[in-house]
Amino acid sequence: MLKRSLEGFPTIRLAAILLVIVFGSQLPAQAADSGDGDAKAPGVLPAAGGIAPSPDSLDGQQTKRILGILPNFEAVSANTYLPPLSLKQKFWLSTEGTFDYSSFISVGIEAAVEQATNTYPEFRHGAAAFGRYYWHTFADSAVENYLAGAILPSITHEDPRYYTLYRGGFLRRAGYAISRLCVTKNDMGDRTFNFSEVVGSGVAAEVSSRYYPRLERSGSEILQRWVSQLLNDGVGNVVEEFWPDLNHKFFHKH
Repeated sequence: MLKRSLEGFPTIRLAAILLVIVFGSQLPAQAADSGDGDAKAPGVLPAAGGIAPSPDSLDGQQTKRILGILPNFEAVSANTYLPPLSLKQKFWLSTEGTFDYSSFISVGIEAAVEQATNTYPEFRHGAAAFGRYYWHTFADSAVENYLAGAILPSITHEDPRYYTLYRGGFLRRAGYAISRLCVTKNDMGDRTFNFSEVVGSGVAAEVSSRYYPRLERSGSEILQRWVSQLLNDGVGNVVEEFWPDLNHKFFHKH
């Protein structure tokens, strides 16, 4: 979703990181709270649409897209409590991100950058080479989205969504966002190890290596892809965490 979109837009990714660092360091700490974005809300029932914002706060509201372009479908607004996703909903969430119009644009940009830098010499040059870069990049995105966002979460009963913290200072929130690579919610709302993200990204890196040239199938190449996917997802989490602040600050919207 957002993670793969940011990977496809390297300039936007860099700008987003810088903007979050510069603006986030100036953010006043939000009201202190002993809980975190994974905490349950005793006695709070979801509304008919499945969303029940805390009545004492309308801050930290996420939008479906960042900058009106990048998909932000997995992000849950702060102080919002949702019922667990069904098997169908988990697969639909992955499908939305994989086949969103912006995904095809981001894949094209990433494929063009890789071709320009001759990332895989075996693909050669010209229009045919761009086609090879494109379908490999799209396949990488789809494999990770479905493995880490639908298949494994359905098996392990984990929630693939990102729950916005919004409380505390910049370092606490940034640390929380990055820690979501290893910590998530299960379908019962309890915190658990993020098996789907950590293992899913690794399995996706292994699966994707099967359709790359033989020289790109070494253990070091697979490890590099795995680490790159985790780092990219971590950046995506940080951007999602601070997007409500940036949106309100620069666009005056919730």
